[in-house]
Amino acid sequence: MFDNLSERLERSFKILKGEGKITEINVAETLKDVRKALLDADVNYKVAKTFTDTVKEKALGQNVLTAVKPSQLMVKIVHDELTQLMGGETAEIDLEGKPAVILMSGLQGSGKTTFSGKLARMLKTKKNKKPLLVACDVYRPAAIEQLCVLAEQIGVPIYSEPDSKNPVKIAENAIQEAKAKGYDVVIVDTAGRLAVDEEMMNEIAAIKKAINPNEILFVVDSMTGQDAVNTAKEFNERLDFNGVVLTKLDGDTRGGAALSIRSVVNKPIKFVGTGEKLDAIDQFHPSRMSDRILGMGDIVSLVERAQEQYDEEEAKRLQKKIAKNQFDFNDFLSQIAQIKKMGNLKDLASMIPGVGKAIKDIDIDDNAFKSIEAIIYSMTPAERSNPALLNGSRRQRIAKGSGTNIQEVNRLLKQFDQTRKMMKMVTGSKMGKMMPKMK
Repeated sequence: MFDNLSERLERSFKILKGEGKITEINVAETLKDVRKALLDADVNYKVAKTFTDTVKEKALGQNVLTAVKPSQLMVKIVHDELTQLMGGETAEIDLEGKPAVILMSGLQGSGKTTFSGKLARMLKTKKNKKPLLVACDVYRPAAIEQLCVLAEQIGVPIYSEPDSKNPVKIAENAIQEAKAKGYDVVIVDTAGRLAVDEEMMNEIAAIKKAINPNEILFVVDSMTGQDAVNTAKEFNERLDFNGVVLTKLDGDTRGGAALSIRSVVNKPIKFVGTGEKLDAIDQFHPSRMSDRILGMGDIVSLVERAQEQYDEEEAKRLQKKIAKNQFDFNDFLSQIAQIKKMGNLKDLASMIPGVGKAIKDIDIDDNAFKSIEAIIYSMTPAERSNPALLNGSRRQRIAKGSGTNIQEVNRLLKQFDQTRKMMKMVTGSKMGKMMPKMK
């Protein structure tokens, strides 16, 4: 995500490195390169030009402190302007009302149905809501079935009328169902439609009028670049939607949609889809996205993901075991499971400042823990609880049983031993004693 843009922007800032001060000449040269980088990332031309003009005006108007290098100042100005370009503040979703109604709109194949499931799961697990999914796509074969499968996976009820071809009536009936059964959020999944299809656009306008939703979200595939922005503009003219959802931001996208769409339609990006899994959904934070584009990482999001998996009782139990040097392979497996729940490994690593650039060309497989888990699962329960039992013959057996070799088993045991010593050292230090007080 944004890898090419990040690289190009970094090269642009190098023009100012070594310069003693900001001048009209070196700023013009830098921003010419920045504008090219934005255009190559499929950013709208008018947006790119306005952006660089604003940055130039602010850069030339700054009095550079002797402690701040011109290139550092330019990075700061570009960061602030990127944040404003993408909306400035984080936009919240409106969940007022009993029930709150969210209407999905967008083109065919933009990912509305999958996002509906992701949003329902997020509202259930993070906001403690009782969502109801509504299947109003009466045209696409298996659309209802797809939503049913998603609903079952996340444990959320679904309302559908398989024999009906009237999405307006289905949506109205679903809201009555939600009121009767106490659901507090209704998520209405609709059919994909082209903005030029007058009949289909009239239909979604009729659904909007009938159910008066709190939120109309326009779901768009970020891989489509500038086409996404143009489509958003046409849909907004008809529906006056409340916010944008960018899906497939984990793919080979140049990022132009994320950087242009806010300026063109004047509506905030509220969510982004970052993978295929049902937990691969993030609220959109303009400032954090600017950090990532400029290679600064995203520590806040990383900490938030870690906190979602944080179990206070488990942490206390683990700390006692570490203090007694009793941390074993069962605990190790538990820690791996928590890391895996946090999301895509490469995405997590890229949130650490400086790491994203270092691993740009490295393929980090989500199955990176597979061989480690295979080795541990090939141990007996006694061996997992007491690693000291693992002599040469046992290691040979484990290597054979896990489909690995003795070198991999020995390497894991060495790393495990080093990890255990380090954890005990940290727990015994003053910092370790402070950890239970820190959340």
